[in-house]
Amino acid sequence: MPDTADPIMISALEHYSYCPRQCALIHVEQTFHENLYTMRGRDVHENVDVESSHALAGVRYERALPIWSRRLNLVGKADMVEFHGDVPYPVEYKSGRHRAGHPEVLQLLAQAVCLEEMFQVKVEKGALYWHGSRERKEIVFTEAMRGHLEEVVAAVHAMVAGNHVPPPVNDKRCKDCSLKESCLPHVVGEKGRSRKAARELFVV
Repeated sequence: MPDTADPIMISALEHYSYCPRQCALIHVEQTFHENLYTMRGRDVHENVDVESSHALAGVRYERALPIWSRRLNLVGKADMVEFHGDVPYPVEYKSGRHRAGHPEVLQLLAQAVCLEEMFQVKVEKGALYWHGSRERKEIVFTEAMRGHLEEVVAAVHAMVAGNHVPPPVNDKRCKDCSLKESCLPHVVGEKGRSRKAARELFVV
């Protein structure tokens, strides 16, 4: 990717992994709306969004640590980084309950890759913490995950650089999305179904 490209936020990777159009609306068109889920997420992050540092039982804890990768042209903040000796261990906080899914893992891995570049050490694992269910799950980063991260980073950079906004998906992801009113997935979906019906109607 060109060195002159503006850096992208690490959070954009989670948005893209969940829905490329959601990512484009936020990071290309600068569109954002609140709903119950975004407000819950903001409330959860209030405790980790203020930069602070403390040590306990030999582990140093850094909250809201600014992180970046020049190689991948990423910037962001890590909710919490535990330093076990010289090795950083990122912890990403999420509202709600533990759920299976790739978007959160991708964001956590991006933080680890940034920390690797910043501190010149291998970061092999991190953790996700779900505030709603008070669960913490350790994630071990594999080479396959790292390869996928590189692909997503390249795709987001290309999308932002090209000012490209993908079409709506109009599926179950849309139900609780805060951008539903800006995205209008049902309107585009209905148009698509109408065009398909019209084509089938006139096929001889």
